[in-house]
Amino acid sequence: MSFQAYISNIKEKTGKDVAEFKILAEKKGFLEKGEIKPTVKATEITNWLKKEFALGHGHAMALYAAFKGKTG
Repeated sequence: MSFQAYISNIKEKTGKDVAEFKILAEKKGFLEKGEIKPTVKATEITNWLKKEFALGHGHAMALYAAFKGKTG
């Protein structure tokens, strides 16, 4: 599955796009000014996405990659 397919599936499943997830991640303290804080580990973010939004590992990693700046 392509990166964009993961992102599209996430939007279909949750109703949220990457920008909305970034806002939520900032509220959780994972991001600051749109960037992942240096002290935050990938597993913290992916575990949150799996627990709160019932995403699978691949989908959580796609969002993590989007937070890191991957766009396609």
